[in-house]
Amino acid sequence: MSAREAPSNTRTTYLVCYDIANDKRLKKVFKTCKNYGNHLQYSVFECDLTSREKTRLESELNNLIKNNEDQVLFISLGPAEGRGDRVISALGLPYFHFDKPCFVA
Repeated sequence: MSAREAPSNTRTTYLVCYDIANDKRLKKVFKTCKNYGNHLQYSVFECDLTSREKTRLESELNNLIKNNEDQVLFISLGPAEGRGDRVISALGLPYFHFDKPCFVA
């Protein structure tokens, strides 16, 4: 295992952001992401994933999107545990924190 890889049971927090050109695919991508994390905004989810879960989510999304029309970004925010309190500030409508993260078994 390289220094950049986390152990398979360690969770990393990702922002999963997407831009999908077709409404039918958009709904499928939304439903898929909803199974893995918390919906923050229209096309943004916060997901605490193990490396196996991330690979599975990437595979599921890759099967839904059209690579020449759509985009999905995975932005790593680092380890889900032990990094201190997360501070999220908002302009406009307030940010609402969900108490329970969504984990895929």
